[in-house]
Amino acid sequence: MPSESDANRPKAALGALRPLVPFAARYRGRIAAAVVALVAASAATLVVPVAVRRVVDLGFTHGSAEAGLGMIDAYFGGLIGVVAVLAVASASRYYLVVTLGERVVADLRTAVFGQLTRLDPAFFDRSRSGELVSRLTADAAQVKSVFGVSFSILLRNVFLFAGAVAMMVWTSPRLSVLVLAAIPVIVFPLILSGRGVRRRSRLAQDRLADASAYATEAVGAVRTMQAFGMGPATAARFSEASEAAFAASRDSARARALLTGVAIFLVSGSVVGVLWYGAQGVAGGTMSAGQLSQFVLYAVFGASALGQLSEVYGELTLAAGAAERLAEILATRPAIEPPARPLPLPEPPRGEIAFARVGFTYPTRPGRPALRDLDFTVAPGERVALVGPSGAGKSTVLQLLLRFYDPDSGEVRIDGVAVDTADPDALRRRIALVPQDPTVFSGSVLDNIRYGSPEAGEAAVIAAAERAHADGFIRALPQGYATLIGERGVTLSGGQRQRIAIARAILKDAPILLLDEATSALDAESERAVQAALDLLMKGRTTLVIAHRLATVRAADRILVLDDGRVVEQGTHERLLARGGLYAQLAALQFDSLDGGALQAQAGRRLAGTPAEA
Repeated sequence: MPSESDANRPKAALGALRPLVPFAARYRGRIAAAVVALVAASAATLVVPVAVRRVVDLGFTHGSAEAGLGMIDAYFGGLIGVVAVLAVASASRYYLVVTLGERVVADLRTAVFGQLTRLDPAFFDRSRSGELVSRLTADAAQVKSVFGVSFSILLRNVFLFAGAVAMMVWTSPRLSVLVLAAIPVIVFPLILSGRGVRRRSRLAQDRLADASAYATEAVGAVRTMQAFGMGPATAARFSEASEAAFAASRDSARARALLTGVAIFLVSGSVVGVLWYGAQGVAGGTMSAGQLSQFVLYAVFGASALGQLSEVYGELTLAAGAAERLAEILATRPAIEPPARPLPLPEPPRGEIAFARVGFTYPTRPGRPALRDLDFTVAPGERVALVGPSGAGKSTVLQLLLRFYDPDSGEVRIDGVAVDTADPDALRRRIALVPQDPTVFSGSVLDNIRYGSPEAGEAAVIAAAERAHADGFIRALPQGYATLIGERGVTLSGGQRQRIAIARAILKDAPILLLDEATSALDAESERAVQAALDLLMKGRTTLVIAHRLATVRAADRILVLDDGRVVEQGTHERLLARGGLYAQLAALQFDSLDGGALQAQAGRRLAGTPAEA
């Protein structure tokens, strides 16, 4: 992710908005219709000063009173038609442009969120979820102004300014020279200060994202926060983040206000100067009162258009900062991508797993390898347990098998195919995962169980829940399987969430099963029931089990003991106990009832730094 210092990059606003162009280009027809309505509204507006000149010069100064009144009536009657055209064209323009903005932002949000779903876990290791949510909400809403009201005002005033200048030249070339000479004096400060406004706008969006990220994190851990009595301190810290966001927004608003004030003064001053000079011409007889009136109206139109352009430019700088942040996500290339020509996985699946001299270091922890020359094979249908001290690399094995990361060296294979040469989605369809901390989404129990198998019918869901020993507590819920559970399943116990995750894996019916402490959150009675369901589920499937509980480990066909990223021992439970190595020491530390003064002594020696005898 880019650092906060990126806010100081001196890019032009239009350059930052360029990634949005493809989203708008999909709706060329709507844009063309909006431009037609815009031209019609601008043309209707520019007709008004011509009618005013005619009324002043002809209706008030020529002919009899009756003729003058008749001419006035005719011109004002025509103006009603012009106003009607202006109203219809303006309403059409507003509708077309605002709905275009809503459509583009909806597409942009969808694209950004879709990109987030494709990015690899390493991206999220270094990102904060609250900041990403802020980009999807606050930044996208800010971008809406580009294709919404601000874009409409921008186009309207560009057309109006160009038309007013052209009509001023036609009305009085001499006065037009004075006006056009003043334009660089007006525009130069806008260009000069635009970069500073954009930089402050980007910084304001960054500070807002910081506050949103902290709020998301605090709300997600509200129970922990309250349990430790950290409510006031958390509120105070969020207040500091909010104040920082306010200060950045205030600086941005101050810069934009100064920019707008300077522009309005210069524009209005130039109109006053032109009016004074024109009045001298009327007094000297070099131009008529109607000409002056027409010219002044065009000058006011042009000046107001230019003044509003300065305000719109400020809005564009805000949107540019937000668009730049969204473009960063869209431009991020995932580290895990499908190969250009993925190799097909063999059918029917066998479920063979192989790690060949695999080495891996997490990107966020350079210099601390998680796996070192890891080498093992799991036969189809074999049940293998991974044990070892914390940090030995057990969970990393599952991460690489799911291809959340690619190894730095060596190769991971499933059914003889290297996982980095296969389609990741096809690979993951062959794997069912029951994590230690299962994720339960806000929604119904039914939807949570068939997450990953959305085509499954209700009967299949209920059957999976029964096999996971979850049907009983689910039916006891207020609406049974239709019961809505809170975000992250906070209304369920840890054991209930675990059984829903197991039912989800049962329903997926994948040939490879990964169990990461799948029974750790269950009480003794529930563990026995779920273990029976898992035993049935594991039959005929290749299973990798991470577990510390002896009851789970001893049922494995083979146990791999990992330490410092390597397999240091392997065998059955009885053989590893008899060997008296690391596995026996870990078992001795967990179970005092093991036959085991010698095991306890070996464990003590290992903890003290003395190598145990094999």
